[in-house]
Amino acid sequence: EFAPDWATEDDLLFLTEYLTDPKPENRARAEHLCAMNPARPWQVIAITFTNKAARELRERLEFALGDEEAASAVWAYTFHTACLRILRKHVDLLGFESAFTIYDEDDKKRVILNVMKKLDLDPKNFDLRTVMGMISRAKDKLMTPRQFSADAAGDYFREKVADVYRDYEKAMKKACALDFDDIIMKTVLLLQNNPEVLEYYQRQFRYVLVDEYQDTNYAQYVLTSLLAGYYENICVVGDDDQSIYKFRGATITNILEFEKQFKDAKTIRLEQNYRSTGNILNAANEVIRNNV
Repeated sequence: EFAPDWATEDDLLFLTEYLTDPKPENRARAEHLCAMNPARPWQVIAITFTNKAARELRERLEFALGDEEAASAVWAYTFHTACLRILRKHVDLLGFESAFTIYDEDDKKRVILNVMKKLDLDPKNFDLRTVMGMISRAKDKLMTPRQFSADAAGDYFREKVADVYRDYEKAMKKACALDFDDIIMKTVLLLQNNPEVLEYYQRQFRYVLVDEYQDTNYAQYVLTSLLAGYYENICVVGDDDQSIYKFRGATITNILEFEKQFKDAKTIRLEQNYRSTGNILNAANEVIRNNV
């Protein structure tokens, strides 16, 4: 009577036998089959930072589930891969074709250098790496060219970088191309400006999981908050003492204020270390103890 609609004849036979002979080793399967409205694999998104970590996560899922098809249905990806899946399906709403090109750093340099040349900006006075870094940080903060320009008012150098940013975006749009920073920023803008698309993914992902949360930047924080905005079933794993990527936009505030954002959040401390000896831990704790 309570078996889910996707249960097979084998599942029903199993449950019938379990009722007469409830062996302990069969309890997990029985509970799963009797769960009310269980999550499907594709209703879970698990985000991490590196391709290697995402690959290991998928391998562990396959081992735990014993089902390659189910494991592959879980959205176990990096931030950029997950966003690319969304963009390929809906990027037309941003004025791009679905067959857009991803520009690497060399492509990005070429376009920005060309823009600087047209704006008559001397690379000796406007260091290319500095300009690229400022534009990249602006995208991490979800600042459009117009917002960056308004923020730069009164600062000559930043005003000129704002001009570069503006014309760079126009050139990228004309080439139907996105850079690495665009992938997350454009996905956030897509979700924020298209309520029907946002609702679709909010209702799809009943569970949102994020690894290495202390390394997330503002754009990644907004992205995961949007995806978890309907069910608010979000689990993040991180350690503020391991936050070392501020130089590339990581915002430690994300993990420090997680419990303020999600009022019913439960904190589970993982205090058993399986990697290091006591001497290493003691030394590390002495250093961490000085953190502000």
